[in-house]
Formats: sequence, C-alpha cells, structure tokens
Amino acid sequence: MDGWDVFWLVAAGVVIAATLAVAVTLLVKLVRARRLLGASGIPMSSKVLFWASVVYLVSPVDLLPDPVLLDDIGFLLVALRSLHKAAQRAGVTGRVRPEGGPDAVGDPLG
Repeated sequence: MDGWDVFWLVAAGVVIAATLAVAVTLLVKLVRARRLLGASGIPMSSKVLFWASVVYLVSPVDLLPDPVLLDDIGFLLVALRSLHKAAQRAGVTGRVRPEGGPDAVGDPLG
C-alpha cells in the first residue's frame, strides 16, 4: 500500500465516523423530544414522522448505502424540525417537572 491508499482509507474513515456521530446526535435529540408525542396540540403527522425517522435510521433499506448516512441524517433533521415547529405552534414545551407536571419555560428539544 502506498501513501495515497492510506490517505484515502483514513479520509473515508473520518467521513464515516463524522456522519455516524451526527446521526447519533440527532437520534438522541429525537429521543429527548419524544415527550412531545403525548401532547395533544401537536398534529399526528409530526408524531408519525418522528417514529418513521427512527425506523428509517435502523432500517437496512436506504436511499444511499449504509456507510453514507447522509440520507438518514437528512430524514432525522426533517423529523426534528417538524416536531419542534409543531410544538412551538401548539405552545407545548418538552420540559417536565420532576413531579410530572408541565413546565412553562424551556426549549422543547432540550
């Protein structure tokens, strides 16, 4: 293996690791936003989009091959934005007090 082969292997590894890190970060944000799913003011389409994005992330069927997570990241971004906007329109927050009552302040995405 010459120097260029090693360079391209390292570069591909870095790109794959970066896209995986972004996808995992977005998935964590979606999971944190899941408490919005019980709110009655949020439309069902946003709730379905949340679950569809989680299923798409773990699904073996993708628009692009699995090492390239750009399609998964895009779908997660759309779901997160949709849920966030729907919560803002409905005036719902995602923060919950320890005793279970809703909190009036805070970003629904934590």
